[in-house]
Amino acid sequence: MDVGRAAVLGAPIAHSLSPFLHRAAYRAMGLTGWTYDAYECDEARLPGLLDEIAASPERHWAGLSLTMPLKRAVLPLLDSVSAVAVEVGGANTVVFRDGARHGDNTDVYGIERALAEAGVPAPGSAVVLGGGATAASALAALRNLGLGEVTLIVRDPARAGETAQVAERLGVALAVETFDKLDVLLGETDLVVSTLPSGAADAFADLLAAVPALFDVVYAPWPTRAAAAVREAGGTVVGGFGMLLHQAVRQVELMTGRPDVPVEAMRAAGEAEILRRASSSPAG
Repeated sequence: MDVGRAAVLGAPIAHSLSPFLHRAAYRAMGLTGWTYDAYECDEARLPGLLDEIAASPERHWAGLSLTMPLKRAVLPLLDSVSAVAVEVGGANTVVFRDGARHGDNTDVYGIERALAEAGVPAPGSAVVLGGGATAASALAALRNLGLGEVTLIVRDPARAGETAQVAERLGVALAVETFDKLDVLLGETDLVVSTLPSGAADAFADLLAAVPALFDVVYAPWPTRAAAAVREAGGTVVGGFGMLLHQAVRQVELMTGRPDVPVEAMRAAGEAEILRRASSSPAG
């Protein structure tokens, strides 16, 4: 396909790095007719926007990237859903093919690749902080790495129902605990995956410093206080940019149908934009 359209949807969306990653891939792949945009879209707007795309006279829509709060909301609006997206209960990718909407989840792949790239070995035990869509993807990645039991730490266990259902589908035994027990639970944990928003894990930095490895899904500002504490104590730290990069690599592959996705060109573009934002911010 010489011409293709793609976009990222979410709310808020102005901060998204996805346009920089995908456009860099198109340039390196010689896809001069391809475009990638960002659209503000919440759950109420999503059905109508998908219908608008389907009715568009421009039939070269290739796909969509989805971020919060759309990953779970999109599922009933799709014609087919990949096995991994069914398992985690969320799709971050929509591919338009043969007049149909196909949903997939590349977050799981992104987490696995980020951990492997950082040299984090398959853990014998893991704790996941937070219970949203990214936590669900983390459970799938940990299952794929061989874990059959994971501890989930949330503020309110009553709101972890969807994530508990994900664990059941994955065949993972899930223990749901609250943050007041964090110090005890981290005692013999090989890996902590924090899916908390930026700044939310800072209060637990001193406790997290003792863990062998921390995967913090935040990519800016970086390092987070928690990541810095683990690194200073000699632990391994994995930032969220690796996950973002590799899930985008897989998305480009799915949307273009080409396997020659330029990972390093995408990495350079994303890192350059993160640096530009940091240097132009008041704190930078």
